[in-house]
Amino acid sequence: MAEILNSLDTQNILMALLVVGLVGLIAGIVLALASRFFEVPMDETITKVRECLPGANCGACGYAGCDEYAKAVAEGAKTNLCIPGADSVAAQIAEIMGVSAEDVIEAEAVVKCNGNCNATCNQFIYDGINTCQASTTLYGGPSACKYGCIGCGDCAAACPSGAICIADGIAHINTKICTGCGICAKTCPKKVIEIVPQVARTIVLCNNKEKGAVARKNCQNACIGCKKCELNCPEKAITVVDNLARVDYAKCTGCGICVENCPTKCLKVVDFVAIENGK
Repeated sequence: MAEILNSLDTQNILMALLVVGLVGLIAGIVLALASRFFEVPMDETITKVRECLPGANCGACGYAGCDEYAKAVAEGAKTNLCIPGADSVAAQIAEIMGVSAEDVIEAEAVVKCNGNCNATCNQFIYDGINTCQASTTLYGGPSACKYGCIGCGDCAAACPSGAICIADGIAHINTKICTGCGICAKTCPKKVIEIVPQVARTIVLCNNKEKGAVARKNCQNACIGCKKCELNCPEKAITVVDNLARVDYAKCTGCGICVENCPTKCLKVVDFVAIENGK
């Protein structure tokens, strides 16, 4: 009796396997036929443009990712919007599209904070998930300055180029490596990182919008909104808005007068082009 039952069980198992196999085979044939007869032809132009793009999917071009940008280019979008790809990628895309190549407005990421360990301090000890996003949810973060860099490194973890490190309590960007993709700026919960045009000559190393006395109390390197930079700039390239200095990069010549007059030294003259070229 037992042998009969074992035989029946074996037959049932084999039958089940056979049925599953046949169903899988039929499904595979149906899917293969469907993909063959219902295939949507891919625009060859989109494919060629996509192959040129770096694949960062950063959105710096204004589109959701490289695939969307390639599609937009094929439909008539500008060919010089890929900031990480720079002029070389723009030239390749322009050649594919049969148009004249346009220069890319290259950009760099800047940390608008100089609130290092010597300039500011923590109001409490944070003992939780070691990310900027998590620590921000607790009273805006442990730092006395609620506008500054938290220093947990969310930006460094997100940077596809490895251009960011955390040192002395704040993020630092290696501009030789930075492609200006903007992923770090989107990741930072405090919006401390700004993407500026590579031609920028002066940057503000502060993000604090509190009044001068409060800002200086929380961070010795904070902008206090004194307007000395605004009053002394010969090009009228700096204005103080919401107690914080802001630079019009199109007007700024990098003369350094604002830096000389800043009492907290929260302004810095830079030359990203020279740095990138190793000068």
